[in-house]
Amino acid sequence: MSATMYYEADANPMLVNQRKVAVLGFGSQGHAHALNLKESGVDVAVGLRPGSHRESTASDAGLTVMTPAAAAAWANLTMVLVPDQFQGSLYHEAIAPTLQDGDALFFAHGFNIHYGYVTPPDSIDVAMVAPKGPGHLVRRQYQAGSGVPALVAIHQDATGSAKDLALSYAHGIGATRAGVIETTFKAETETDLFGEQVILCGGVDEMIRAAFETLTEAGYEPEMAYFEVLHELKLIVDLLFEGGLSWMRYSVSDTAEYGDVSRGPRIVTEQTRATMREILGEIQSGAFAKEWMAEVAAGTPNLLAARRAVADHDIEKVGSGLRDMMPFLVAKTPEDDQ
Repeated sequence: MSATMYYEADANPMLVNQRKVAVLGFGSQGHAHALNLKESGVDVAVGLRPGSHRESTASDAGLTVMTPAAAAAWANLTMVLVPDQFQGSLYHEAIAPTLQDGDALFFAHGFNIHYGYVTPPDSIDVAMVAPKGPGHLVRRQYQAGSGVPALVAIHQDATGSAKDLALSYAHGIGATRAGVIETTFKAETETDLFGEQVILCGGVDEMIRAAFETLTEAGYEPEMAYFEVLHELKLIVDLLFEGGLSWMRYSVSDTAEYGDVSRGPRIVTEQTRATMREILGEIQSGAFAKEWMAEVAAGTPNLLAARRAVADHDIEKVGSGLRDMMPFLVAKTPEDDQ
C-alpha cells in the first residue's frame, strides 16, 4: 500500500499564518523552522534557556527570543525541537502550565509522545512535522525556492483540523514543495530509531572501525585504510542517494559489483539479520527508550565513554591529518558547533 502524499495545493498556508508559533530550540532543525516560518509570514518566537549560546544568533537573524516558558505562554502553536532526552522535563516545566484548549503541540520526532514521556491534555492538537533531512538542508532548499520532503502525523485531533494545520506548517517550512508523506508517531519513531541503530549510525560506525582495524592489523598503512573504508564511503552514499542500489552497482566497476554481490552476504549473515530483528524488538517494546532515559538520568556515563573512545581511535587521528590535506573539504569537529 502506497503512502498518502501531500503537496503545495493540499495545504492552506493561512492556517499557520493565523497562529503565534513558538519554536523551542535553535539547533539544526530549530533555526531552519524558525527562519523559514518567519519568511513565510508567520509570527514566530524562539524559546531558549537563559544564557544559551544560540541566543545572539537567533536575535541577529531578526527573531524574537524568549525563555521557553514565556514563548509557550505567548504561542498557540508550540514546536518542540530540543533533544529527545530534554523534552519531557521541558514539557512539564515550561509547556504544560501554559496550554489552553485548542492549542497545538508539534514535534519533529515521535519519541516522547510514542513512549509516553509526554502526555498532553485531550483538549489540544498534537501533530508531527518531520523533515527528512538536516536543518541546514531544510534552510538551504527553502532559500533556493525548493524544499525537503517531510513526514506528517497526527497523534491527537482535538479541534478537527489538526492535519490541515500540520500541512499548513509543513507549507511554511517549504516541505510541501517537495512532498509530505502521512504516517503515524509509532511508525516514524520505530523506523527512525531502527535506521539509526542498524545502518545510519550504529551499523556504519562499527563497520568502518572494524574494517580499518582489520587492514591496519594486517600491516597496511593507516592512511590507505582510512581512504578505503571511510573517505570513499561518501562516493558510494552519493550514488545510493541519487539512484538507489541499482545505480550504485551500475556506477562502480564490475569487479566491485561482483565483490558486492558475492561477499556482502558473508558480512551481513543470518545472525546479523537476527540481531537486527532483536534490536527492532527492543525499539518496539520500549526497552531501548527506557535504557536511554536511564542512561540520561545517570549522567550518560556510557555515552561519554564511547565518545572518548572514538576520539582516541587511530582512525580519527589519521583522518584529522588527511582531511587537513584536502582544500576542497571544510573539516568539522564537535567543537566547531559549541
